[in-house]
Amino acid sequence: MTTHWAPNGSDQTDAGDILPEVERLLVGSSEGMKQVKRLISMVAPAEAPVMVQGETGVGKELVAEALHAASGRSGPIVAVNCAAIPSELLESELFGHEKGAFTGAEKRRIGRVEMAEGGTLFLDEIGDMPLSLQAKLLRVLESKRIQRVGGNEEIPVNFRLVTATHRTLAEDVEAGRFRADLYFRINVFPLMVPRLAERTGDIAEILERMIEQQTARSPNLNAPHFTLDAIRALSAYSWPGNVRELRNLMERALVMFPGRLIQEADVQSALLGGAIKGGAANGGARSSLQPGALPGPDMFHVTLPESETLDMRGYLRDIEAALIESALRQKEGCVSHAADALRLQRTTLIEKIKKLGIEKPAARPM
Repeated sequence: MTTHWAPNGSDQTDAGDILPEVERLLVGSSEGMKQVKRLISMVAPAEAPVMVQGETGVGKELVAEALHAASGRSGPIVAVNCAAIPSELLESELFGHEKGAFTGAEKRRIGRVEMAEGGTLFLDEIGDMPLSLQAKLLRVLESKRIQRVGGNEEIPVNFRLVTATHRTLAEDVEAGRFRADLYFRINVFPLMVPRLAERTGDIAEILERMIEQQTARSPNLNAPHFTLDAIRALSAYSWPGNVRELRNLMERALVMFPGRLIQEADVQSALLGGAIKGGAANGGARSSLQPGALPGPDMFHVTLPESETLDMRGYLRDIEAALIESALRQKEGCVSHAADALRLQRTTLIEKIKKLGIEKPAARPM
């Protein structure tokens, strides 16, 4: 696999280096999602622990599944949601217990760590793990051995650890809510999954995949279809619930619009209930660069004489450059604010500015 080092220090691979298992499981062609796929493809075959970070609902468990699928490990992926299991039961859930270890332990139970032998252990919401259990997990990671609750035997284990959290664990470490030594042990390869609002260009692909999956489960399903105007309306929403919220919307659409063509008005009035009008694409006031204020696809209908051709790549490149220059002027040269207005990651916008040779206007003095 050919690896390139980006100017901002992040590692990148060529688009062709995305492993097929990753491409099959993760949907999206946006720059942010392609970068996630490249990083997964890079780290999947390694043994290094991976920490998947991102807001609730962005698809961290699916990222863990892609990591496992591309790892080549023969064992299963075993998931544990540390926030969903009471703290007093979590140790037994992870490490198992011997018969008679505590009241109600009528027989030996194999824990999730042992179940993940030869595979991947996915600890979701690890930031909610009690401090006392964090110390025991650290010992397991260092020794590659476990002891069942109530047992004396040390059992060797072989698993690849993937963790996930929506919390900022570095802040939890400073506040004493998370062990620093465990944090540095599990944060070998951090992987940030972008919010859906940062990759709204993927919405059409995600909806198509979701409908395909529903149709596979229910062959007689009469699925609806979204018009381009409807997709643009969805792209203007802030998506606080991320991909999980989009899935809920899709399921509502299946019930409310079976076999129908969903228009922009249907999205605003029925599927989002007017949330677009009061929503914010960036979590606050809406950007002045609104999809409704931009030319729609009908404005780009070009009739070509038989003797002429159109350099579509160059044409789209010019449009992209014009939008970036407009955002930079509007935000007085502030790259971070321009990136927010264009719903891009700051590093992605910097790369585009360099690639397109755009000169930034001087930022206004503070």
